[in-house]
This record gives sequence, C-alpha cells and structure tokens, in this order.
Amino acid sequence: MLEVTKDTFDQEVLQASGLVLVDYWNEGCEPCKALMPHMEELAKKYPEVKFCKLNTSLARRLAISQRILGLPTISLYRNGEKIDEVTKENATIKNIEDMIKKYL
Repeated sequence: MLEVTKDTFDQEVLQASGLVLVDYWNEGCEPCKALMPHMEELAKKYPEVKFCKLNTSLARRLAISQRILGLPTISLYRNGEKIDEVTKENATIKNIEDMIKKYL
C-alpha cells in the first residue's frame, strides 16, 4: 500500500487513472489498525486497483475536503472521482471486497 500525504494525494489519487482505493485512518482508531493487515492482503489480491492509505491526523483539511466524517473510511475513486465508500461499522473486509468487485 502506498502511504499518501496531503502533498501527494492529488497526484496519486485525484490525477490517477483507473481505480484507486484510499484507506483513511489515524493512530487513535483501533478498528482502522485492525483493518490494516487485511487491506494489505486485498492490495495483493487486486493488483489492478491502486491501494493507498492516508493518516487523517496529518491531513485534517484534506480529509474534510473529501467528506471523511468518521473512521475507518475506505473510499474508492475512478479517474479522480469518488464513486463509493464504506465507513465506520460498515467498513468490514467483506464489504470492502464487495465494493472493489462491483467496479472491476
């Protein structure tokens, strides 16, 4: 997974072609940290999707601009447009994988 920052987000996510998944997380979010190893597995399983993670503690304004209102939030972008997301208790591995499969 690629760690993106407020400085690299535009280039790596909004200007990317194809599907990009962004895992919004921070150190204080235990469910986010529990999801991380599973996200790494999904990244290997779906090489056609670019997997990124953004620590919202270091990019609060960016997270707000992307309408990230709770954590964990997993957002899927296609060609720079947010097309889907799962958040909070809906951010399960099954729901994340189902969301990916829907757009492949």
